[in-house]
Amino acid sequence: MDSERLTFDGWIAAVGTGSGTRVVVGHWPRSPFGSFSDVMLERADGWRMLLAPTAETAEYVSSVYHFDEVRSVAVRVGVRDGVWDVAAGPLDLRFTVGRRSALGLALRVVPRSLARRPLWAAVSDVPSRLMAGVRTRGSSRPGCRQWYAAGDLLPIVTARARFDGNDLGPLAPVSPPVRFGFGSAPSAPALVRVVSTVERTGVRGIVGETG
Repeated sequence: MDSERLTFDGWIAAVGTGSGTRVVVGHWPRSPFGSFSDVMLERADGWRMLLAPTAETAEYVSSVYHFDEVRSVAVRVGVRDGVWDVAAGPLDLRFTVGRRSALGLALRVVPRSLARRPLWAAVSDVPSRLMAGVRTRGSSRPGCRQWYAAGDLLPIVTARARFDGNDLGPLAPVSPPVRFGFGSAPSAPALVRVVSTVERTGVRGIVGETG
């Protein structure tokens, strides 16, 4: 049976808003699809949407995670002096990160070679479960296994988001947990440096492994 293991190296940002919409941004400078960014959002009524930059990335991400709607739109991410600007079709998001906490400092000293291993994901999954909904390993679909390795953590201290021109409200916790995959982001809005590995069996048209 065919299988593939793909590695995505980059950042995940998660914010909640006063309207109840939660937004998760993936920014991947290194991936099997080249450098790209994508956005997952869940409205207060539970509707889950993926905004991806190409049909190829939209097809792949939606085969791993769960969405009610998938759109292929231009996704642009700009970073300057701790301020992130994200434009993805109908969504405009700007957020600012603060100083990293003790946990962020601790994550930065974990060797990358260790952090990328499934064993490390298994070890770090135990303390991660102290945060509601957070998991570092699991499966979102049959034949699909995933694990995450965090290498940094910074709090998001301000955010402003608009969807179809409508203000989504002030920064709020990522609550209730988002339901795209097997786990959610931390409830406290944060930007996480992460290596994400996805292993699938029974697939065709395998993309070459990176990393």
